[in-house]
Amino acid sequence: MEEIDRLELRYEVARKAIHVSSLSIPVIYWFISRELALLLLLPLFSGFFLIDLLKNFFTPVSEWYHRTFDSMLRTHELERTKLHLNGATYIVMAAVLLVLFFPKIIAVTAFSLVAVSDTLAAIIGKSFGKHRFGQKSVEGSAAFFVSALVVVGVVPGLNIFVGIIMAIAATLTEGLMVHIGKFKVDDNLSIPLVSAVVGTLLLSIL
Repeated sequence: MEEIDRLELRYEVARKAIHVSSLSIPVIYWFISRELALLLLLPLFSGFFLIDLLKNFFTPVSEWYHRTFDSMLRTHELERTKLHLNGATYIVMAAVLLVLFFPKIIAVTAFSLVAVSDTLAAIIGKSFGKHRFGQKSVEGSAAFFVSALVVVGVVPGLNIFVGIIMAIAATLTEGLMVHIGKFKVDDNLSIPLVSAVVGTLLLSIL
């Protein structure tokens, strides 16, 4: 069943303002070692993950969580009877996996794509999206792709061909959505991981 987009534009903007602030992760990672990045990211992920678990099983945490964040939550994130993770947990999880398994330049690029381009796609799509396909819009996807080209163009030392293909892969992933069986993979995870896999494969053959 297709999920209804319940967020008003102002709450989408607030949600994405938090989202784009995660751009600090690849910026900081550019200047530090993998080991130090993991030392910072793993406790952060553990904290988000713990809150996500407690909100499903511990009533005081659940009440605080929904009282504080309900206005910015998507429909599936409001579900109180089924275990799920929120977008913030997924994006920090993506950062941990990128740092662990991918070259730094690929990890920085892939995470920047989801932080910047996914944000613009959501805001442009909600504001100007008239031509819909599923839960997405042509206008939002176009914003994603154009901004993704800008992102890969400014990452220092990135092979531009690799960057363009990563931008295409990220745009397709954002537009089509990734499913494993009936489970929809959150795009905060699928966009950076798919683009990172594509980028790493290309680097290995060039």
